[in-house]
Amino acid sequence: MATPTIRNQIRFILNGEDVALSSVAPDETLLDYLRLRRSLRGTKEGCAEGDCGACTVLVGRLSGGRLVYESVNACIRFMGSLDSCHVVTIEHLRGAEGRLHPVQQAMVDFHGSQCGFCTPGFVMSLYALWMKSPQPSDAAIEKALQGNLCRCTGYEAIMRAARAISSYGKLASDPLAAEREAVTARLAALDDGSRLEIGEGDERLVVPADADDFAEILMEHPEATIVAGSTDVGLWVTKHMRRISPAVFIGNLDGLCGLSEENGVISIGAGVTYTDAFAMLSKRIPALGPLFDRIGGDQVRNMGTIGGNIANGSPIGDTPPPLIALDASLTLRRGEERRTIPLEKFFIAYGKQDRQPGEFVEAVHVPVPADTAHFAVYKVTKRRDEDITAVLGAFHLTLANNGTVGGIRIAYGGMAATPKRASAVEAALLGQPWTEATVEAAIAAYDDDFQPLTDMRASAEYRSLAAKNLLRRFFIETTGTRAPVQVSRSVAA
Repeated sequence: MATPTIRNQIRFILNGEDVALSSVAPDETLLDYLRLRRSLRGTKEGCAEGDCGACTVLVGRLSGGRLVYESVNACIRFMGSLDSCHVVTIEHLRGAEGRLHPVQQAMVDFHGSQCGFCTPGFVMSLYALWMKSPQPSDAAIEKALQGNLCRCTGYEAIMRAARAISSYGKLASDPLAAEREAVTARLAALDDGSRLEIGEGDERLVVPADADDFAEILMEHPEATIVAGSTDVGLWVTKHMRRISPAVFIGNLDGLCGLSEENGVISIGAGVTYTDAFAMLSKRIPALGPLFDRIGGDQVRNMGTIGGNIANGSPIGDTPPPLIALDASLTLRRGEERRTIPLEKFFIAYGKQDRQPGEFVEAVHVPVPADTAHFAVYKVTKRRDEDITAVLGAFHLTLANNGTVGGIRIAYGGMAATPKRASAVEAALLGQPWTEATVEAAIAAYDDDFQPLTDMRASAEYRSLAAKNLLRRFFIETTGTRAPVQVSRSVAA
């Protein structure tokens, strides 16, 4: 494998300016760069963990030759991930003839700001939404604002502003729309296919040229920190002050961003974000749509990757339990060698996965459930949106012609040191009639499968009861004997 050309400058566009930096620390965040190096202080630091949205900016990237702008959290977005990107801060917003931008003017007129600290983040999130949907529904507005917290204004004024944006200006006249072709050309010119290397020793960052180059780099430096979306690694730096050098940034890397379906199996490259995967997965496996809608806010979903969620090995990661229930498999790569294992076998113990030095997650392969199968995912959290899981249960059931359980896979997060199947419960259900009596008899087997812990998110007793009740809920929903009530923000459904 030929080593690609090596470049020692990170190159991107900041608002309207071309930037080339040869001095960038692997753990330097976009927020620190904007505020400390560029004095662009409209981008605020609130939580420093990607939770409050005060630091929201837009990052434009080329995807299939098309320029896509997405809201991201600057507080946990590292500079090493911005090569060949367009960073847009609130200072770049402008309207016609020196007036405020339509999003800003709507926020002013509808009193969407009070103390104002969070307002720039709200403006940038609404700007990203407006570019995608100039006439958004209330549901779309609420989804776009999941990752933005306000403690004093209340959201109704912001909702009114969001509905009114297009009355203040047309999207076609917006600078990012008018300049889209030119910016696309500028970003394409920056993407020269080189490997990016900056620094050495404890201050080294690398951006591979492609997936093959990444495999070679990781063979040489198996100790490197792999950074995909940085929604976890960002907190290692901002909250735990961990050093991550050498850091290898693989976001949007050619060869890791494929998304396809063949023979009823969806293959998802390790670099595919939640946002990029949403359309296909929510269509082909509908239960995953509502789950993805509750993973962080738009900023997190735009950055975070399914592969990273798996590779991180967290016992409360949201994607492993449903993928395990679907009997997903994982492709691991080390140099030119690949091996495929059942996803459930990847998780060995807390903080330990079946990954050899120099090996990385390349793709996950998810079988689409049969039309006759029942599949559901339930996530229990303290607040509905943008919260970490206390208990997550995934259920995949197939019934035989005689009404007995022909196949059952149940997996949980938050119940053990790893994402884990409820094997004893499955055994108690398999071959039995799918009835309330069968389910109640199987409930006792939960104590053989799990001994959950008590922590800040839930007590062991709560987790145990919630896990059992999720099976009861699944039974109710698959038999129609009683209609469960799900409360949305506005109506009971």
